[in-house]
Amino acid sequence: MRTLIAGVGNIFFGDDGFGVEVARRLALERLPHHVKVADYGIRGVHLAFELVSGYDRAIVIDAVPRGGQAGTLYVIEPDLNALAPAPDSHSMELANVFAFMKRLEGPRPEITIVGCEPASAIERMELSEPVRRAIEPAVALVRSLLARETTLPLTQETTT
Repeated sequence: MRTLIAGVGNIFFGDDGFGVEVARRLALERLPHHVKVADYGIRGVHLAFELVSGYDRAIVIDAVPRGGQAGTLYVIEPDLNALAPAPDSHSMELANVFAFMKRLEGPRPEITIVGCEPASAIERMELSEPVRRAIEPAVALVRSLLARETTLPLTQETTT
């Protein structure tokens, strides 16, 4: 079973760099040989092509504004069949990346999003304090997702 862990986001916009930082931390850990950890930053097209290159599972880590308290972690199982065609495949919006992926040939992996509620996405290269505190719990959450073999509920929220 091949698994991709993909950190996404823009490190130049504060909390939007959450996924990149979590992927950086996970890349330093000893993970099973079938797991690839990569920082995709804002390269949405690259991520879409990678997703259809033979992975069974993908865990995508990103800042996900859902109206919760900053630093809240979310586990989301996106419904890829409900997505409209991608209006802009160059945008790093995950919905656009997943919609573009649907147009590509190749197997689609089971996808889980590990998201963090951002405090702000302003021009700066540092995470806010609540989002910074969520990094280690997010690393632990990804590790626990790797260990599970059962399907998760549609949405699960954890406050850090």
